[in-house]
Amino acid sequence: MGRATAAAVAVLVALTGCTVQTPDGDGKGRSPVRIELPDGTPSPARSPAGDGQERPGTAPPSGDTPRAAPRVLWSRGSTGRDVRELQARLRQVAWLFDGPTGTYDGATERAVSGFQGKRGLPRTGRTDTVTWERLVGMTREPGRWELYLMGGQPADPPDPRCLGGRVLCIDKTSRTLRWMVDGRTLSTMAVRFGSEYTPTREGVFSVYWKSRDHVSTLYDSPMPYAMFFSGGQAVHFSADFAARGYAGASHGCVNVRDEAAIASLYAQVRNGDKVVVSW
Repeated sequence: MGRATAAAVAVLVALTGCTVQTPDGDGKGRSPVRIELPDGTPSPARSPAGDGQERPGTAPPSGDTPRAAPRVLWSRGSTGRDVRELQARLRQVAWLFDGPTGTYDGATERAVSGFQGKRGLPRTGRTDTVTWERLVGMTREPGRWELYLMGGQPADPPDPRCLGGRVLCIDKTSRTLRWMVDGRTLSTMAVRFGSEYTPTREGVFSVYWKSRDHVSTLYDSPMPYAMFFSGGQAVHFSADFAARGYAGASHGCVNVRDEAAIASLYAQVRNGDKVVVSW
């Protein structure tokens, strides 16, 4: 480039406010490099590698780039639906065997710590963004029943046949039993039903016999707080349901796992009260 041409370029640059990019070894101009930080925030522009010089206002060399610390999402004492999902996912990878309860308790903390240690993460027992992303990558999104295996699941709206009088309103879809009086729900509890080969009958029935310490004559198994509504099928407490949850099934009865809840229910229900079993 001659002196006259160079001078013309300099004048043009001064008038337009542009900058001239310095060519590298292959003769092609390169723009400043911008780096994505772990939290998604772009760093200030840094000069291309290879020139060995820092530019004013640029980020330090990549080896010194500060990394954003993982953010804690949940820890002991946290509650809510997100904690249920965490617990359900921990169950999928066999780090947690009870719940979900929706409360980040000691068992959840130990499960998270074990999961972290197995994968080379700091064993804090707190669920941070790195731990959560690793767990999500190894599991599937839990369905409704995985979120509510320990009961407490939201009941579906009651069957219209339950809206009058005294009714045990039993819903196979939400796996719940509502105790209702004149359309008002007094209590709700989780229930379990019969298997494919011994299904719980559906329809409208009534309690015809109550037996506080009943023992099945067919299966020789305890059926405490039994409230019979259709042949040999009854609502009753099940120690097996309390121990194994939905891993098992009844022989057609409606099992309740909360003994205190069914004891209270048994005291309120009378012979002749309606029973509605529906999907």
